[in-house]
Amino acid sequence: MEPVKDADLQLIVQRVVERLEKESQPLNFSDLTQREKGLADKRVVSIGADHGGFSLKESLKIFLIDSGYEVIDCGTNDKSPVDYPDFAVAVARLVISGKAWRGIMIDGAGIGSCIAANKVPGIRAAMCYDHATAVNSREHNNANMLTLGAGLIGENLAQQIVKTWLDTEFLGGRHARRVEKIESIEKQYLGNGH
Repeated sequence: MEPVKDADLQLIVQRVVERLEKESQPLNFSDLTQREKGLADKRVVSIGADHGGFSLKESLKIFLIDSGYEVIDCGTNDKSPVDYPDFAVAVARLVISGKAWRGIMIDGAGIGSCIAANKVPGIRAAMCYDHATAVNSREHNNANMLTLGAGLIGENLAQQIVKTWLDTEFLGGRHARRVEKIESIEKQYLGNGH
């Protein structure tokens, strides 16, 4: 399958938004054109880690590929000490550029990467450590980036969190209003140069 172009993604998003504005029900997949169906099926996930998350990143890459996702690995590529903000930003950039549908970043605790990623305008990163936080971050916050703490969770739990997080849809409604307020705060501070 050929790479998804920004214009194609924008068309899909525009049609979904128009449909949601007309009726408060999700877009019926059968309403999409064949080209849009192919693009909607394509799920690209960017993934990165620092040295503390390297091993978990490698196992999650296999898990994602086996689950049918295309994976863009932003590094690191071994256990040599590196700085997690560099990799968190690399993952985030792919998400905001539209080259990745969602992003996953792993460090020792997941906190630092979450903070770093949330400095990138348009990113809503969530550090998740169980099923409930994975569901909440998607349903209520429409998180587009997941951070995990390799020192806090094992491989099996990480896979469960990732699967839940990728499979959970944003609920919209009152939650959309709140996400819009988060985006408004971001714009306010970007506009004032603070």
